[in-house]
Amino acid sequence: MEKRKENVHVNLKTVGQLFFNMLYISAFTFGGGFVIVTFMKKIFVDRLHWLEEEEMLDMTALAQSSPGAIAVNAAILVGWKVGGAVGMAVAVLGTIIPPLVILSVLSFFYGAFAANRYVKLVLMGMQAGVAAVILDVVCSMGLKLVKQRNLLFIAVMCLAFVAVFFFKVNVVVIILSAVLIGILVEMLNHRKAVSR
Repeated sequence: MEKRKENVHVNLKTVGQLFFNMLYISAFTFGGGFVIVTFMKKIFVDRLHWLEEEEMLDMTALAQSSPGAIAVNAAILVGWKVGGAVGMAVAVLGTIIPPLVILSVLSFFYGAFAANRYVKLVLMGMQAGVAAVILDVVCSMGLKLVKQRNLLFIAVMCLAFVAVFFFKVNVVVIILSAVLIGILVEMLNHRKAVSR
């Protein structure tokens, strides 16, 4: 009985920690889902060790390829992994509260903000910071992929970049193509393993 109470306490503590970390990440992150994913990696993989880096990469891919906001999708996946259904609900709540409050306040003052030269300059500065953070995510995740020395993965990554950057191919086509390649590779590996 004592052990069961202790487990409930640990779970409540973990769920509370999850909520406040998601609230913090969402409140102080500007620039969209990929920036939030970076902070989630730093907190949940590097600091708290709740997730492996490979899991975070998989969750990022799922969050990006699923309909809806990347930040909310990532919060759902991390919350589910850490605390089940309750963790998922808490993570989503922590993620949506800050933008909901900030956008509600800003909507009242939008007219004054939209024409203000200094606000425009601040937003331009924030865009530069966001670009740097996204570049950090791309480099860290891309290097992880390169370190695996799998030529197919590296080729898919390079081809996806060329298709999006130079030929403006829709991201959905890129994701579906990568999924198809992954399925084909897994089927070939499975067939090789069975034939041995």
